[in-house]
Amino acid sequence: MANEILTETHGRVRLITLNRPEARNAVNSALGQGLVSAIEELDADEGLTAGVLTGAGGSFSAGMDLKAFLTEGPPKGFQTFLNQGSQKPLIAAVEGFALAGGLEIALSCDLVVAAKGVKLGIPEVKRGLFAAGGGLFRLPNRIPYGVAMELALTGEPILAEKGQELGLVARLSEPGKAVEVALELAGQIAKNAPLAVAASKQMIRNSRGLTEEEAWALQNPLTAKVFVSEDAKEGPRAFAEKREPNWQGR
Repeated sequence: MANEILTETHGRVRLITLNRPEARNAVNSALGQGLVSAIEELDADEGLTAGVLTGAGGSFSAGMDLKAFLTEGPPKGFQTFLNQGSQKPLIAAVEGFALAGGLEIALSCDLVVAAKGVKLGIPEVKRGLFAAGGGLFRLPNRIPYGVAMELALTGEPILAEKGQELGLVARLSEPGKAVEVALELAGQIAKNAPLAVAASKQMIRNSRGLTEEEAWALQNPLTAKVFVSEDAKEGPRAFAEKREPNWQGR
């Protein structure tokens, strides 16, 4: 993994940092491929339950690096992350701004923690483009239709405080404290059984728009995997023995 991505482990939580502060953490191929590798490591490690994604230097990400695009084309790995995200819960910790592709990166995460005063928006129409990284169909799933439409058509941002009112931002922090608050939230998640947490995320994320029949069909294999796991035995056992469970992630 190149220097464009930094990682730290906090118990069962992996902190992943986009590390191109001189370019406002804009995504080139090195960063895109490094991010995909970091997410693969998060998902594959049985000792990890959740991740936090942030940016270095006081900003989250400016999205795709347009200068690099002119020489190397679309950043390798970026679309893979936007499309697939992670299997395990991933929290965006946003400082400074999350605009254009930066917001779409945050929307690829499951929860958003943002510092007060952070600007959130998809201003692509102001540059003759449109938000093609998932923002136009993910935003209406998180905020009211009319608000999403206004953001898309005017290109004007909202502040994190408004984002929390609308449900886009899970938790607010003081400026400079987004990672701290996100790690606290991730720590709460990580107290729970990893397989159950991952299955809960997948069920909520993938069941939107399904009929009940389709939702049951989606849930059945998740139930089969979780309910026969070692952790499904450990949870009741720990409860009966009045102790904290020792999760194995299997």
